[in-house]
Amino acid sequence: MTGHTGISTGSVDAWLAANVEGIIPPCRYDLIAGGHSNLTFTVVDATGRRVVLRRPPLGSILATAHDMAREHTVISAVYRTAVPVPEPLGLCEDEVVNGAPFYVMAHVEGVVLHDDVAATVHYPDRVARRSLGLHAAEVLADLHAADPDAVGLGELGRRDDYLGRQLRRWKRQWDDSKQRDIPAMERAFELLVAHLPEQRHETIVHGDYRLGNMLAAPEGRVAAVLDWELCTLGDPLADLGYLLNTWAEEGEETLEGIGRAPTTTGGFPTRDEVVDRYSTRSGIDPDGIGYYRAFQYWRLGAILEGVYARYLQGAMGDAEADLDDLAGRVPVLAGQALDAL
Repeated sequence: MTGHTGISTGSVDAWLAANVEGIIPPCRYDLIAGGHSNLTFTVVDATGRRVVLRRPPLGSILATAHDMAREHTVISAVYRTAVPVPEPLGLCEDEVVNGAPFYVMAHVEGVVLHDDVAATVHYPDRVARRSLGLHAAEVLADLHAADPDAVGLGELGRRDDYLGRQLRRWKRQWDDSKQRDIPAMERAFELLVAHLPEQRHETIVHGDYRLGNMLAAPEGRVAAVLDWELCTLGDPLADLGYLLNTWAEEGEETLEGIGRAPTTTGGFPTRDEVVDRYSTRSGIDPDGIGYYRAFQYWRLGAILEGVYARYLQGAMGDAEADLDDLAGRVPVLAGQALDAL
């Protein structure tokens, strides 16, 4: 493979020219910082036009978590709903081109609020912050209101027993990727299984819904929801629980195991306001949301252990991370899950 790590420049240039209308090589490929899973590149062609390319991490991977055709199918379907996503532009499943499948989507203007620093620098208007927070709750409600069958996602996965399936899936990933023994992860899993609630709704579930996976427009709107690799069908309260876990309130300097949330900068709605806006728009009762928050702490711990393992194996290309911090967050998240339970 030649060119940027993860990109065979000549063959990808040729594929883009043949399959994405208006692309004129040569193209420049810049790895976008912030992702810990699939590799995302900004592509700039000879005329200055920008598109975005997504491909799996390098090296050995969990195939189901990095299925480019599946992710392309998801955003193509969601693009037809009220949920803002980048326009899908093409899918390449021929691994000869770049060593792995990839897909291309439109470039959307906006900023990603990864943390409080990004929110302070790029989103200084408190009024816009409040508007963005409420819109994020509305967009989640709109996602959960979309009919999977009507948009072409009826066969994306089973709809029932979502939490049971998720617990089994991430327990397998935990067992396959863990680098050390963390008893709190095992105990939290046992309690989550023992207290599994009855599923009341069946919807499209994003799987990683938070401000850090959105592009925010300056006027206080969600310009696009990103990172659909964990999307499936199931229980919508799992998405709401995860969003709340990442939603610090003003005065909470950090979220244990999660980091410095953008919402600590102030101006954003409270967690209760987010829940109220979501439930009013969706008609979904958030009763029992505490269990879902515990589940999401535990699941994030399993996910981060997998990320940690991939960094240790050199599968994340040129991306960088504080490995000690990453490793230390997993037992903290396990503790958060136990506290919530």
